[in-house]
Amino acid sequence: MAVKRQDAWMAEDDMVLAEVTLRHIREGGTQLAAFEEVAQRLGRTPAACGFRWNSSVRKKYEAAIQIAKAQRQKRSQERRISYTTYTSREDHLQDPNYSLDHIIRFLRQHKNEVGELRRQQKQLEKELQEREEQMERLERENYAMKSQLDSMQNNYQVVNDDYRTLIQIMERARKMTILDEEENGMHKAKFRMETNGNLERIDK
Repeated sequence: MAVKRQDAWMAEDDMVLAEVTLRHIREGGTQLAAFEEVAQRLGRTPAACGFRWNSSVRKKYEAAIQIAKAQRQKRSQERRISYTTYTSREDHLQDPNYSLDHIIRFLRQHKNEVGELRRQQKQLEKELQEREEQMERLERENYAMKSQLDSMQNNYQVVNDDYRTLIQIMERARKMTILDEEENGMHKAKFRMETNGNLERIDK
């Protein structure tokens, strides 16, 4: 028989008490079972463990207790759902007529879904073909417009070059005319103001 300790509780003892008690709460056990387990580990009585929990340790772990209770409730719900699903499946397997009807309905539904998917596939393929034809048409139009633009740019360049050449020819002709006039002794006319205010040309 284990010797029952009478010394003071240490921080490590409180940690063991809290850990075990919270685990029992989380897993759906009782606090009494938790105190008995702690008593075996620490060499104390279950009553001493319970008194220590309620008088001191519990206050420090209120938040952890709420979390443990929530986890216990969640596990309980998951077990109920799992049991209900398993029972339902068992009932279906035990009813050959229901199972056969279920399979027939499933196959018909699957057939309808496959037919709908094929119809949607054909529609998408048709739309894709139309888009490809539209893209080809737009590419041809773009190519034609680009060719036309290139031709217009070339024509503009030719006209611009011809215009520059014409200006240069006219400028050379003007200079040649001036030179010819100077060589022939032509001079600019001069004018003088008469007493009545009229201009009179003076020739050299």
